[in-house]
Amino acid sequence: MDITYVCGHRNPDTDSVVSAMAYASLRNAMGDNGYVPTRLGHLNDETYLLLKKFGFETPLRLTTVRTQVRDIEYDELPQLSPSAPVSHAWELMQQQKGNKIAQIVNDDGTLYGVLVAGDIAERDMASVSEPRVDNVPVFNLLAAIEGTVLNSEDDFFEEISGEVFIVLPSENGMDRRFEEGSIIICGDQPEVVDAAIESGASCVILSQSTLAERYRNISSKTCLIMTPFDAYRAARLIYQSIPVGRIAEKEDLVCFHLDDFLDDVREIISKSRYRSYPVLDENDRVVGALSRYHLMQPKQKRVFLVDHNELGQSVPGLEQAELVGIIDHHRLADVQTGYPVFMRNEPVGSTTTIVANMFQENGLLPGASLAGLMAAAIISDTVMFKSPTCTPRDRRIAERLARIAGLDLDDLGKEVFSLSAGADKPVETLLMSDFKEFNIADHHLGIGQITTMDSDAMLKRLEEFRAAMDKVKEEKDYDFVILMITDALKEGSELIISGDEDILVQAFAGAHVHDAHVFIKGIMSRKKQVVPALSALWG
Repeated sequence: MDITYVCGHRNPDTDSVVSAMAYASLRNAMGDNGYVPTRLGHLNDETYLLLKKFGFETPLRLTTVRTQVRDIEYDELPQLSPSAPVSHAWELMQQQKGNKIAQIVNDDGTLYGVLVAGDIAERDMASVSEPRVDNVPVFNLLAAIEGTVLNSEDDFFEEISGEVFIVLPSENGMDRRFEEGSIIICGDQPEVVDAAIESGASCVILSQSTLAERYRNISSKTCLIMTPFDAYRAARLIYQSIPVGRIAEKEDLVCFHLDDFLDDVREIISKSRYRSYPVLDENDRVVGALSRYHLMQPKQKRVFLVDHNELGQSVPGLEQAELVGIIDHHRLADVQTGYPVFMRNEPVGSTTTIVANMFQENGLLPGASLAGLMAAAIISDTVMFKSPTCTPRDRRIAERLARIAGLDLDDLGKEVFSLSAGADKPVETLLMSDFKEFNIADHHLGIGQITTMDSDAMLKRLEEFRAAMDKVKEEKDYDFVILMITDALKEGSELIISGDEDILVQAFAGAHVHDAHVFIKGIMSRKKQVVPALSALWG
């Protein structure tokens, strides 16, 4: 199932968060499963307490939609224990299409090393000039050659080592002794077996022999093994009995995690020589492998924007994502696509109003809790229907939602704004709780808004606000910063500026600015009054 992240703007307010939740609920209710509401930052107190009041969890925080390793269809390769025989690894590789690779993992799933077919071939070729094995686990050997130990149960063999000899039948009989510790492969040659035991051979392998009963249950320091394979195949399989951990590449491995960004992965791979790279999860457990061809057509994250259509306010990495739609009530900005997408932009006071209207259009009714939360979001964004952006439709939809939730709209409004801003909170928290940045003409600025029912209490901290605004202006390299302290009872806003005071004078027709602030009756909306005034000022 494809996931579509529904996200509002950065520094989310209640309308941004609730419209994302409501739209995701609508789409999922219509059978378009996979819509996930998200937020792009910390919730302000109003939004957090409203979610808690109506019984909702905080939405997932989305930090970026840049394409990551988890977004591509990487391979799931065979995973082997370091003790597994090479022969088993080779069989698994032959079953794969294209990649002849096995990942060697520890018992806890973390990466031990990587084994490629070339490593096995190299080891096999080396055995021609140096026909010797060391410390091969007997269990591995038995598995490789499908062998059976003939010795007495009292004999115990854990590992075998030695130079490997294939002894063929001879007309001259057997008149030689073997070196102690050798590994002898023979057929129906009892004289060879006896000589090997007498010489202290490490192991005798009876290949397709009828001598099993003759030597069954004997006690000897020589390990006697019966195999159905011919001598040549048994010899080759001995070399493939060694644990894969011994020949796997373990040093300087290049690995990637699921959260790594593909841009960074491409750069690293371009400087690397490997054909395949392990993929690890957040606990460093191996989950797969990626190759260069996986990076050619990565799967993009799907994103649906609500309450904004401006890159500077949207989720980082949006240019790498698949934008599937936008619902907004702001001016058209700079989000662009190379293909048609769903777009709904209406001049109403709240994005939640648009989403609520879509519930009606589709014949669906939000549950009581969601309806109450949506009504609160409309009240918040329209400043209790006093914002100039508010329309009769906002009020009509909010009243309908309140009836579904069984709430009184006026009581809900008073509760919303009692949650909004407490004069005792840190000024940095108040300033950034609903803060947006804008690029207007050649000016880069930030505008914060605090909605309250007691602006006088806020103004007592004017010097603290100005210090915090100066700091943000310097850190973000803004041309200036404006803070709106919007009083729902006074039906106006106190505008405080960090920067050139003449900007307010010019933008608001001779406003009498004193000590870098001025109260302007009727100014309630950032997007419909403050931003347009600045845009008109700079052409």
